[in-house]
Amino acid sequence: MRPTHKTSTSHVRVRTALAAIAGGVALVTTGLASAGDSAQPLRRVHRFLEVSMSPDGALVASVEGDAPPSGGPPQVRDLVIRRVATGAASTVAMPCGRVPECWPASVAWAPDGAHVTFALRTPASHARSVYSVAADGSGLAKLLAFEGTVTTLRYAPDGRLAMLAIANARKEVGATEAGVPVAGDMDEAPLEQRIGILAGGSLHWASPPELFVYEYDWQPDGKGFIATAAPGDGDSNWWQGKLYAFGIDATPGRILYTPADIRQQITAPRVSPDGRTVAFIAGIMSDFGSRGGDIYTVPVSGGAATNVTPDMRASARALAWGCNARLHAELLAGDQTQIVDFGDGRRAAVAAIVWHGSESLSGRDAGASQACPSEFTATSHESFTAAPEIEVGTVGHWHDLTNVNAGMAMPLRAQSLSWKSDGFDVQGWLLLPEHGNGKLPMVTRVHGGPAGAVLPAFAGPGLTQTMLERGYALFLPNPRGSFGQGERFTAANVRDFGYGDLRDILSGIDAAIKVAPIDAGRLGIMGGSYGGFMTMWAVTQTKRFKAGVAAAGISDWQSYYGENGIDAWMLPYFGASVYDDPAVYARSSPIAFIRNVQTPTFAYVGERDIECPAPQTREFWHALKTLGVPTSSVIYPGEGHALRDPAHIEDAERRTLAWFERYLQ
Repeated sequence: MRPTHKTSTSHVRVRTALAAIAGGVALVTTGLASAGDSAQPLRRVHRFLEVSMSPDGALVASVEGDAPPSGGPPQVRDLVIRRVATGAASTVAMPCGRVPECWPASVAWAPDGAHVTFALRTPASHARSVYSVAADGSGLAKLLAFEGTVTTLRYAPDGRLAMLAIANARKEVGATEAGVPVAGDMDEAPLEQRIGILAGGSLHWASPPELFVYEYDWQPDGKGFIATAAPGDGDSNWWQGKLYAFGIDATPGRILYTPADIRQQITAPRVSPDGRTVAFIAGIMSDFGSRGGDIYTVPVSGGAATNVTPDMRASARALAWGCNARLHAELLAGDQTQIVDFGDGRRAAVAAIVWHGSESLSGRDAGASQACPSEFTATSHESFTAAPEIEVGTVGHWHDLTNVNAGMAMPLRAQSLSWKSDGFDVQGWLLLPEHGNGKLPMVTRVHGGPAGAVLPAFAGPGLTQTMLERGYALFLPNPRGSFGQGERFTAANVRDFGYGDLRDILSGIDAAIKVAPIDAGRLGIMGGSYGGFMTMWAVTQTKRFKAGVAAAGISDWQSYYGENGIDAWMLPYFGASVYDDPAVYARSSPIAFIRNVQTPTFAYVGERDIECPAPQTREFWHALKTLGVPTSSVIYPGEGHALRDPAHIEDAERRTLAWFERYLQ
């Protein structure tokens, strides 16, 4: 119910690292440290961003670093090479030192395993260099200086090195990165990402100039590439991508596969060792890089594609051809991560589950980076209660290579919940405080996407840990539209945003209340991106939530269509443009129901967010303020879709915690 006292509202544009709220929410002065002994030094979670096994299985190269105190990606990152037999580690000294944004990435082992190659980001610049270093960490050598971005380094069997590159790039690759200022000629031709082969200290372009290449794989004979690509704006047009075969001379490619349905996107092309077959993932996906779908194969010579996994009640997330030329996939099946063997991949096959568990894996391909012919693998793994570590071994028979996070723990009990909603089997996670008495307030956190899913991951110090220590339960649902239950489930919110998925969430809250001591009168909701929209939407549809926090939300689908930089994603989900069918967009717009809101709602967004532009958050805040609903809002300068600056992350988490403390405790 509404508070009886008068609450002032504020809209703040942050111009310093931690701006004060003018008359709005009081910040938590003790920060996000443990609710217990705040005098103890804060230990940071060590994150492994890349893990790559050497071809002989003797070494593991990784990009890693400590996360900031309030979470987020590591600001200082190292390239570390470890010996599998002993765990001995060598840290490669970077030319720009150990400073923020001097970041090694895209690690690739040479076919003979003698050296590692990587791209190096220069601080405060979109320029890249490519370096190699010997397997023992010595002999650092610059191979390429490039004015633009470089990603996805891959070696051919004959030792040639390819990569994806954008010459004279004006922003980092990907729609989640901060956009450039909206100014100048709006019809200026976009910069395209192309496949380049390193030759004589420069790049020889292999793909044509009019296509933006998203992902690629060498053909085993080294005479060309298989890639996903689309013409035009790379941030927006991935949803219209096709599968191509390219040579090495920048001539137009040959199309191998065009999705027959607008609701199908393609990703993760992998060429079989004999060069005859391409495997890829296809399905409805709302973000490039957030993979999920069925597994398809198509002959490199051309022909019809085969769905290897029709009616699969799971979502494929990554693919790799094993040493034995068998197709392996990492799947999400309900609350389980699986590694599955699909045989030769050329026909619908009986799948064999090689490994499964309630944890997250992060290797180069199919959950783990593999050495051939030994079949030795390396991956990083984590769960809600186990901090990340690198593990090595054959699939399913791993042991930890590192123990850098040893002794770290999360104060929680995790429980997988399943419930029925409109005939669907829905799954989610309930996180409860390790110790608690009496009824608990519960905050529902809705993931982004909508094509995404909550996987078991170690949060470490930050908002999640602090909320648990302060006696909150956290509910993390995977409603329809999520990965993990098959393509029918993932596509079940098409032309129905906010309706069936909200019913799934509300029935999941009921399921949580039945199994845990949850106070039904103290419920909150939060989320970012699609979760931000769902927060804005939920408070217009129900009064069950007493507080909401929306990060990078969407308040008006009609105005959003013309504001964002990735409008192509909307056609698979809405079925038509806003100009052809405005009613379906209005039907799911929170602003159309704004007078229903009584829930105090805090909203924040990045200034240069091209996925969910700041005007959407401002519009929602403005409406609530006008209607007298308690609200506050922040626009973080220079930020894109996900906050990167540790000071901004900490500020947003402080404000979020303070909001829930005010209205739920």
